[in-house]
Amino acid sequence: MTKKIGFVLMGILALLVGIYPLLYAFVEEKYTLLGSKAPEILHNTIWKTAFPAHIIFGGTALFIGWRQFGSSFRNKYLRIHRVIGKAYVIAVAISSGCAIYMGFYANGGIVAETGFIILGMIWLVTTLIALVGIKKGNIVRHQQWMNYSYACTFAAVTLRIWLPLLKSITGDAEGSYIAVAWLCWVPNLLFAYLINRKLTKG
Repeated sequence: MTKKIGFVLMGILALLVGIYPLLYAFVEEKYTLLGSKAPEILHNTIWKTAFPAHIIFGGTALFIGWRQFGSSFRNKYLRIHRVIGKAYVIAVAISSGCAIYMGFYANGGIVAETGFIILGMIWLVTTLIALVGIKKGNIVRHQQWMNYSYACTFAAVTLRIWLPLLKSITGDAEGSYIAVAWLCWVPNLLFAYLINRKLTKG
C-alpha cells in the first residue's frame, strides 16, 4: 500500500511540475525565474533558446517518465513503454544539454553553477547508459540506470520543494538557492541507489 501511495504521489507531482512550462505563457516574466536574471543573460540569444527548450523538454521527460515505472504497465503495454522510452531519451538529451549550458549562468555563483552543471551531466550520462543497457538486452542494468536518470529528472520537483522550505526556515534566498543546486538531486540519487540495491537482491 505504501509503495502504491508513493507511486501515485510521485505521479501527481511529476504531472503538476511537468506542465510548469505553461506558466510562462500566462505569467509576466518578472514573476518567474526570468525576473531574477541579469539583462545581459536575457539578451543572450543562445540562453534565450536554451531556456525554453530546457523547461519544455525537461517537463516532457518528467511528465511521461513516471509512468514507465509501473511494472504492470510495462508488462501489459511493452510497445507503448518502448515508444515512451524513446521520447524520454530524446527529451532528456535536449533538456540536459541545455541545462549544462545554462548552468554556467546560474544564480548563486560558482557553487550553484557547479551543482547544476554536474546534475545536467549526470542526467545525460545515466540516461545514455540506460539506453545502451536495453540495446544490449540487459534489462536489470537498464532499469537501474533509468532509476538514476529519473532521479535527476525528478530534481525539477524536489527543487520546488526544497527552495521554499529553506527560504522560509533561513530567510536567506540566495543561500537557499545555492544549497538547492545540490539538494535537489543528490538525495534523489541516493534514494535511487537504495532502490537499485533492493532490485539487485531481487
